[in-house]
Amino acid sequence: MLRLKPKQLSFHYSLYNKIPENHILKKIDSVVDFSFINELLEGSYCKEFGRPAKEPEMMCKLLFLQHLYNLSDERVIEEASLNLAYLYFLGVNPEDTLPDKSLLSKFRTQRLQESTLDEIITEIVRQCVEKGIIEGNSVSIDTTHIEANTIKKTPERLMKHLGRKIINTYKEETGLDLEEDIPEAPNYKEIEDHKKAKAIMKDYLETVIDKVEKNISTQKPKTKEVIEKAKEILDDPKFINQKGIRSLIDEDARVGRKSKNHNYFGYKTEFVMTTDERIITSVRTANGAYTDGNHAKEMLEQTKKAGIKIEEVYGDKAYFRKPILDDIKEINAKAYIPVSESVYRIDESEFTYNKDSDEWQCSQGNITEKKKYFKSKTNGKESYKYYFEINQCKACPIHDKCAKKSSRKILNVGLNTPEFYEISQYQKTDEFKEKYKKRASIEGKNAELKRFHGLCRARGYGLLSVSMQSKLAAIAVNIKRIAAIVSSFLTIFLERIIIFEVNFGF
Repeated sequence: MLRLKPKQLSFHYSLYNKIPENHILKKIDSVVDFSFINELLEGSYCKEFGRPAKEPEMMCKLLFLQHLYNLSDERVIEEASLNLAYLYFLGVNPEDTLPDKSLLSKFRTQRLQESTLDEIITEIVRQCVEKGIIEGNSVSIDTTHIEANTIKKTPERLMKHLGRKIINTYKEETGLDLEEDIPEAPNYKEIEDHKKAKAIMKDYLETVIDKVEKNISTQKPKTKEVIEKAKEILDDPKFINQKGIRSLIDEDARVGRKSKNHNYFGYKTEFVMTTDERIITSVRTANGAYTDGNHAKEMLEQTKKAGIKIEEVYGDKAYFRKPILDDIKEINAKAYIPVSESVYRIDESEFTYNKDSDEWQCSQGNITEKKKYFKSKTNGKESYKYYFEINQCKACPIHDKCAKKSSRKILNVGLNTPEFYEISQYQKTDEFKEKYKKRASIEGKNAELKRFHGLCRARGYGLLSVSMQSKLAAIAVNIKRIAAIVSSFLTIFLERIIIFEVNFGF
């Protein structure tokens, strides 16, 4: 039951006067009004029945403290019970008792939702815009990798564990042991041929499934559920190719690549941050195989919802894709994203483009005379073919090397290549190079999230758990940053007062 009552200050509340005014928690409490959280979560509580519940605002603040100082559920309750600054931030009297750690866990899993955390991030940012803490109009977007809270396993090992799980679940439900009827699991580690090892373990698991299915009835729901799960995993072609599920503990985690030679097992968190104030405005989490930028449009929309007028968007080469560039253009913003070689494959030392005449010119001065739209019958890929003037090509000294078997050179380019060429030319200017330096600030935010707020590794299992962890970590770093900005504002204000007093003799 949720009943919000006005807080009664006790005699001991005066102890909070001992907290320095420049303490991070005291500063953030004076700037951001968190009372909106009670209204956000009001619908998840019963208003008339049940025992009085702890305020959602206080429970959320406990989670903020947990991620701000990288503490466990138990430690955050323990520390908050002894730390005056924590108690002040929570909005309770010093002598009040805090909830048990189990209640904090229940609140996070049963009351708090992903969408609620999005609304909290947006409202905090909106208040900062309203109070002049955020004044910039440029944002950066990037992803960071999060290791899963478990190890990745080979398909052979997973199939062995699935077989063992089916047998044990059947034994728990029936009290019968099938190990005598089912052959012992093969030792796949002794098989040098990886493909052969997977085939043998697949045969073993299918044997276990067939044997158990013949002995169970409709009254054994747990066993049937485990078997259906095993069948689902086996039917996924990605599983055998080691691109699908790699852990029974964390089924959402996937293998991703940091570089050509370095992969990881876990998740990717993508976030948008203001480049000047370095405050995160939107967060999305996906599995490790996620392609950067797939959530860019909705994240930019959430940023705008907070009251930020976006005029510039910064990103790395992974975001140089036509749909993302169009989304940025749609909100009347300018993209500062380096050209990606994977989508723009023109050698600019050999060819230049004139957008006004829609002509390409080669290094020998030959110019295209016509173009044709082309669609491949094999893969459906669309492109333009630009044909160079035939007489110029025949007379060209490098004709045999350039045109090869054809009488003239034919330049095959993607539909977006002419547009990308114009972008590439602008990116060579000093203006772009100077502007793009602003993107570097997001790398520091990545490091801060990982080193000080536990985002290098997942705390729990599953996409939902990691997504909530990412968003709570984002709120924590925002709290730090807002407090730092407010402190700098105060310092500048005091310096101006001192200068005024010196100049006018006060």
